This record gives sequence, C-alpha cells and structure tokens, in this order.
Amino acid sequence: MAESPHLLHRLYEIQQKHRYIPDESIGEVADQFGLPISQVRAVVDFYAFFYTSPRGDYHILFSNCTSCGYQARGVDLLQLLSQQLGVSVNQTRADGRVSVHETSCIGLCDHGASLLINGIPLVRLDPAGIWQMVGLIESGKPLTEWPQAWFHIDNTLHKRGLLLETDLSPGEGLQALLARGWEEILAEIVQSKLRGRGGAGFNTGLKWRLCKEAVAEARYVVCNADEGEPGTFKDRMLLQQYADTLFEGMTICAHIIGAREGYVYLRGEYRYLLPHLQTILARRRQTSLLGKSILAKTGFDFDIEIVVGAGAYICGEESALIESLEGKPGIPRSRPPFPVTQGYLGQPTVVNNVETFIAAAHIAYKGGAWFSSVGTVESAGSKLLSISGDCAAPGIYEYPFGVTLQQILQDCGADNVQAVQVGGPSGILIDQSAFHRRIGFEDVSTGGSLMVFSDQRDVLDIIYQFAAFFAHESCGFCTPCRVGTTLLKQNLYKIVTNQGTRYDMAELQHTSELVRRYSHCGLGHTAANPILDGLQSFPQFFERRLIQRDFSPHFNLDAALEEARRMTQRDDVDAHLEQDIE
Repeated sequence: MAESPHLLHRLYEIQQKHRYIPDESIGEVADQFGLPISQVRAVVDFYAFFYTSPRGDYHILFSNCTSCGYQARGVDLLQLLSQQLGVSVNQTRADGRVSVHETSCIGLCDHGASLLINGIPLVRLDPAGIWQMVGLIESGKPLTEWPQAWFHIDNTLHKRGLLLETDLSPGEGLQALLARGWEEILAEIVQSKLRGRGGAGFNTGLKWRLCKEAVAEARYVVCNADEGEPGTFKDRMLLQQYADTLFEGMTICAHIIGAREGYVYLRGEYRYLLPHLQTILARRRQTSLLGKSILAKTGFDFDIEIVVGAGAYICGEESALIESLEGKPGIPRSRPPFPVTQGYLGQPTVVNNVETFIAAAHIAYKGGAWFSSVGTVESAGSKLLSISGDCAAPGIYEYPFGVTLQQILQDCGADNVQAVQVGGPSGILIDQSAFHRRIGFEDVSTGGSLMVFSDQRDVLDIIYQFAAFFAHESCGFCTPCRVGTTLLKQNLYKIVTNQGTRYDMAELQHTSELVRRYSHCGLGHTAANPILDGLQSFPQFFERRLIQRDFSPHFNLDAALEEARRMTQRDDVDAHLEQDIE
C-alpha cells in the first residue's frame, strides 16, 4: 500500500523544516488536504509535539516520569542542564541553538533518567554526562558525533513465557490460516479466551466476530501502539524484536473480518522506531506476506500503513486514536456506537494493541487450547509486564496470569517495598497488605505497568506527580476532567507544601469522586485513582503534612497586595490586611 500523506505527517515535515509550524503554513496545509483552517489549527494546538514558536537546533525533552525522570544521584539533571546552557526550562535560548522542555514518560523507564533530543532517545543520564552534553551543544557537534553509548537501548527482557519463549517464523500463522480457513481460526481465537491486553480485557474473538458481522462497505484493522501510560514500555521491546509477528496478527485479523487496509498508530515518542518498522513491512511485501494476493491467495489483499502520533496520552483511548487517524484532535467519542460497528471513517474497525495481535498470531499457529491451558479461569494466557522503579532488575517480564505481586517483587529484586503502582497512574496503588494479590482480570488488572516504590519514597510526592500528569494530559473536552484534574492538582499541592487542613482532605475526596463519576472518558474516570487509593491505604503521608486548622485559604490575601504596596511605596499598618483565621 503506497503511503498516503497524512495530516500529522505533513505537519511534522513542516516543523522539521522550520523548527515550528508557522501560521502561514496552516492555511497551505488546509488547502492541500481540503480541510477548514480551523481544523488544522485545532490539530496543531491539540498535540504536545507540535509547536507554534521556534524550538532550538537541539530540542531537548526531559522525561518527568517517576521512573525515568530527571533525578540522578540526588541531582536535578533538568535544572543542571538548563543552568549550564543558560536557558530557562520550557524556553528556547535567544540564539536559537537549544531549547529545553519537560515531557511525560517516554517509555524508557528501564534505562534510568532519559530524554529525547531531536526525537532520538538518550538514556542513563548522570551529572557527568550532562556536563559533556553542554560542551557538545555549545560546540555545535552533530548527534552522529556524540557518544553512541548514550543512544543505545537494551531490551531488558528478564523472563520469557508463553509468547516469547519460542519465535514464530514469518508466514507460519498465515499458512495455518489459509490451510484451515478463517472460520476455524476465528474459532481458535474464541476458544483461547484471549482478552485484549490493553487493560480493559474485552474478548478478542467476540470483537473480531462482531466486526465481521457488521454490514459495511469496508472494514479496518488498527493496532494501538500508543502506549503512553507512565511506567509502560513493553510495546517498545515488542516493536523492536517482534514486529513481524505483530504484522502477522494484524493480517490474520484482516482476512477474518474482510479488511483490506490496516494502520499502526505509533506514539510520537517512538518515532525513532519508524525506519525499523518500515523495513519489516517492505520485507513482508517482497515475500508475499503483505500486499495483493498474499501467499498467492486470490482476493487476499491487505496492507499496513504507519501513522505517527504527536504527543497526546489521550490517543491511547481507542476512539480518540481513531479521531487522530482521521486527522482531527484526539478527543474521545461518545459510545455507543463502538468501533466494531462504526470506527475509522465510520466503518467497522478492530482496534487491538501490540501484545494482543502478537498473541493472536501465535494462537492461529498453535491453537486455542495451547493458549488457554496457561493462566486462570478468567484470565487465559500470559501477561507482559514493564517493571520499573526501586528494584535491582527493571525491565520486561512475562508471567502466566495468576502470579502474585510478591513473586514479581522477589523476581525483580525489590526490597523494603512499601507500595506498588499497577497499571500506571490510571491503575491501582497497592500497599504491603495486598502483595498476596494476583495479576489477572478477576483480581489486579493491568495493561502492563508495575512501578515499585521502596520505603525511602514519599508516597504523597508520587501521587502529586500523577495528579500533575493527568491535569496536563486532559484533552479539555469535558468540564469534570478539564477543571477537576486541575483542582485535584492544586489541592494536593496545598497539602504537599504543608498548607493543607482536614477540610482540604475532605475536598480532595469529594472532588475525586466527582471527576471519576462525571468525566466523559476513561482518562477522567481513572485520573483520581492514585488520590483515592492514597487516601485509603496511605493516609499517614497526607496527615503528617497538615496544619492543625479546620481551614486554610489557597493563597495569602495580604501577600497578594505586595505589588500594590511597592507601587504606592507604602508599607505601613494600614497597607496590610489582618488575617485571623485561627
């Protein structure tokens, strides 16, 4: 399938040329795509990786994730770099050489403090490396002349299981499909009890059957490779090492549902993987595993295009992803209808994530019974986990469903653990009393992230980071999420800075419940999870920072008049407010 121009890709090209998207380019792009200028402008404004003011020749995005953030050896690397370069954080230096910004998790939590520089990941940062970076930037050295060890990404795969212990050769799943027919292979998918690995756990065979049965002019297969949940990086490894099997699973799905076109929606932080993925797609076309008449089967026509996102966590939600594929801001749709009946371009669409399609390819070749023989009654098969934080061996582990958290912590070398965040900030925060619980849809469900926090961590600081993440990533569509997540962040900040009272604790609980109940989509429904879990399981971290009052204002009224006092050159008693709130 010849790559068609996509709005996100065209905007990226313009930005690469100018280091931002000039206002006049928006009208040109609108004309090129036959879109209203307002839509193109809305897209530019929506995505975090599109800029309307110039960035530097060296554009640095520091990850502020709790696992791969900018703290190393007690040093704030972000502040160190910005100070030495003479540029404020979230600014471009006057000479245009460098810009330094923060960004959410970039999927390198097993590699220590990390950043993206001109879209390329740089890992295992430390103070000495920062000093060396400063010299290279000031001397204008191209990235090709920087120490290449800085850019080396290991796939720290510590434990293989059902899916990863044996490789599937390219074409083996497709040959089984053609030999047995799509009806039998779909029956195997159903028998396997495979559920979506993105966290929601919808039955995969049922999803494919519903899409197949929907009356439509066309059908589509979409792979959600937008793993933006902080602490999650398993798809990065799968895309690097098992992309052939991913594309095989998508192709099997296409034949079953009758689709001719497929898309991989790749998160913007993984753009550096694009050449690798394109190479594998080209090889599959050359070997008759993609394109027209796949494996000489007349009428079996299917190809895959990769669309790269531009920095929007919300696009991990399947309907927001589809909106983005259609060249719009990634705002989640109201459901029903669901994508299986009305998805991409209004047509029936299967959306599954990377791990799910890989599992489906193995099932097509090895059978449903092989898969369902592992795991639990409600959770068949295995689960890949991205493990990071305070442990000796961060990385990727594959376990059969039903494994306990305690076993996982033992395997990754985690000692003196006081808390585990399962499923990223949108998941659940678990204390020591629940380490006996098991990974599975019937107990502790997860899309694949497990962040470990030792007893040296302040849990409240972690919860505040999560609250700041959701306030930043809210798409702004609905008031409960847009306003509520900001209120939660502000209220938490008041407590974190030792200005909160029990009244603020009660307000935090109340606002969290409102955001969870009334938000439009899953982001809002889960944004308050870390706060609610923290209040229930770790109340001591909140209480020890409270001041002993029933109420404390969010700001100091007298301090707010300081500018007026300076302007009037007054500092007498009458120029101050008396505040007695005891």
